[in-house]
Amino acid sequence: MEDWWRPRKAHATDYYDEYNLNPGLEWEDEFTGEDEESSLPHLGASKLPPGILPHGLPQVMEVQPAVTQVEQDAKKEQEAKEIRDLSEEEQQMIILSENFQHFMDRAGRIMERALCETVDIYTDYSGIGEEGLDEKCHQTISFNRTFFDERWSKNRLITSLDWSPQYPELLLASYANNDESPNDPGGVVLVWNTKFKKTTPEYVFHCQSAVLSTTFARFHPNLILGGTYSGQIVLWDNRAQKRTPVQRTPLSAAAHTHPVYSLAVVGTQNAHNLISISTDGRMCSWSLDMLGQPQEILDLHRMQGKPVAVTCLDFPSSDVNNFVVGSEEGAAYSACRHGTKAGITETYDSHQGPIAGISVNAVQGGIDFSHMFLTSSFDWTMKLWSLKDTKPIYSFEDNGDYVADVKWSPVHPALFAAVDCHGRLDLWNLNQYTEVPAASVTVEGMPALNKVSWTPSGLHVTVGDSLGRIHVYDVAENFAHPRHDEWNKFLYTTQELRNSQVDEELGKLSFSVPGASF
Repeated sequence: MEDWWRPRKAHATDYYDEYNLNPGLEWEDEFTGEDEESSLPHLGASKLPPGILPHGLPQVMEVQPAVTQVEQDAKKEQEAKEIRDLSEEEQQMIILSENFQHFMDRAGRIMERALCETVDIYTDYSGIGEEGLDEKCHQTISFNRTFFDERWSKNRLITSLDWSPQYPELLLASYANNDESPNDPGGVVLVWNTKFKKTTPEYVFHCQSAVLSTTFARFHPNLILGGTYSGQIVLWDNRAQKRTPVQRTPLSAAAHTHPVYSLAVVGTQNAHNLISISTDGRMCSWSLDMLGQPQEILDLHRMQGKPVAVTCLDFPSSDVNNFVVGSEEGAAYSACRHGTKAGITETYDSHQGPIAGISVNAVQGGIDFSHMFLTSSFDWTMKLWSLKDTKPIYSFEDNGDYVADVKWSPVHPALFAAVDCHGRLDLWNLNQYTEVPAASVTVEGMPALNKVSWTPSGLHVTVGDSLGRIHVYDVAENFAHPRHDEWNKFLYTTQELRNSQVDEELGKLSFSVPGASF
């Protein structure tokens, strides 16, 4: 009878088969006359079968993944291929191809955004230990950043600002000519991104003539429109790999022959037009599908038959027919595009200098203030008007220089911003003060400020100066956003201002007529 403890050949073979070892070696020859426990410690590694460690357990080897014959053939074929050097002509063809240019443009833009971003991992949201944090939190207005490009915006007057309706972080700015670089393009349009900390513009466009006004095509995210000093209307497309306009209106007496200072896109998604107006007193309505000639032409004339030299234009919210304009002679006008009374309907004459800015109150709320508008002038004043009265409701006379632009807040009915040529930005809240601004800041260096614009959220104000710089300021949320009673307060404020105006006029009349009593 075979001893139960002696390893059998059959068992060893099974063991070798299981671990894929060599079955030619027989354990019975190695372990004759000794038991398993006494023999294993005395065995050297050289006497063990291949794959068996000194402690008697098998060595586990890494198994390579299976490779099919097709994959092996494909690998051999790939290795057999030689890398061919492209000729100079082939390299240039690839580099100049539209697909390659588009890839490099987008990749470069993304990389620049990533490299310019900085993340402060030490931010303490409790505010403990941060100097000046409490002071900044209580500031009504604080400086955020500046947009400036040494190549394209230096020494160029900023002539207009606009915000993208589809991408609220995109800011559009137009620039006049640079007298110190006569060989550069006359006009430049830059698109800045306020979302990222990169210091270069997203897009650069230019044309031969100075660009005096620009706007996003509200219902076409890729199109940008510009009005030029020569009277042309130009159109750029950010999908095209070119910086010059893809379309432009012809220089013809059938359209504008004077500088175009104002543009506006009015209407709805399915029925909209581009409105342009120039100092020749002519308003043109354009279809973006055809800029060969205007669809409609309206000539604005004063009572004496002279054309109105329009410097600025604004439409009430959601109104495509009625609008207001400011002029070089210092008068503002209300007008309409269609109807039996097409043209100028009313005159608002009180300024002693050219009107540089005009803005209609477009804040939606329980009370409609769309009949209220502001004007700013080179006579150092701003005036508050109502379309229902030809006399100003109030005159703001706190500035000591030309007041170049004025804009109502997009969210607060009684809040507006104004800039002057002494480098001063003022925020006026008429529900708080009417004689002095609620907050003011002077831009470093005191450059002449030419344009002001609110972000769509109403939490930031941007101003453009005469040196080609755009300054962005943060507005405190508790100041920028209205409380529920602001509309009623503003109604009361305007009524008080009207009463004060009547009392002042009565006082002047009483003074001019001795012995008169009222």
